[in-house]
Parts: sequence; C-alpha cells; structure tokens
Amino acid sequence: MKLWIKNTILALILVLIVIIPLMFIGNSEFGGADGEAESAITEIDTDYEPWFSPIWEPPSGEIESLFFCVQAALGAGIVGFVLGRVTSKKNDNR
Repeated sequence: MKLWIKNTILALILVLIVIIPLMFIGNSEFGGADGEAESAITEIDTDYEPWFSPIWEPPSGEIESLFFCVQAALGAGIVGFVLGRVTSKKNDNR
C-alpha cells in the first residue's frame, strides 16, 4: 500500500477518534485547572479580582478544550520533528 494512502487512513482514524466521543457526550462540562483555581481563590478571598480579562472567550468549554488540544498537538509535533531531525543519523556524503 502506498505511503500516502496509509497516512490518509491514519489521519481519518485520528479524526474519528476525536469527533466520535464529542458526538456521544452531550451537555457535558470540560473544565480545566483555571476554573478550579479561580473558584478555590474566591473561596479563600472573597474580595479577589482578576488582574486582567481575556480579549476573546471561546463560545463554549468544548471549543476552548479543542484549542488547547490543538495547541498541545502542534507543540508536540514540532518538538518531535526537531528531535527527529537532530537525532537522525544520515550518511550524507556531500
């Protein structure tokens, strides 16, 4: 089987692994550590006010989680690519 066909099939499987759980999990909250930290701080100090507010907030927690996951995947891909390039041992007789 050609390499691009394998890669396309793997990419489709990856998309299905990401999309299918989001389709079956309805009305659920995907909260992060930021929300938990904010609620813990306001329990300790009721007069606490955040230093700044976000420029734009995603429409839902799921979208925010998606952006975070995409950011993490891109970072891991870049780190993996760089480490692969640095550690690869090619016989280059140029």
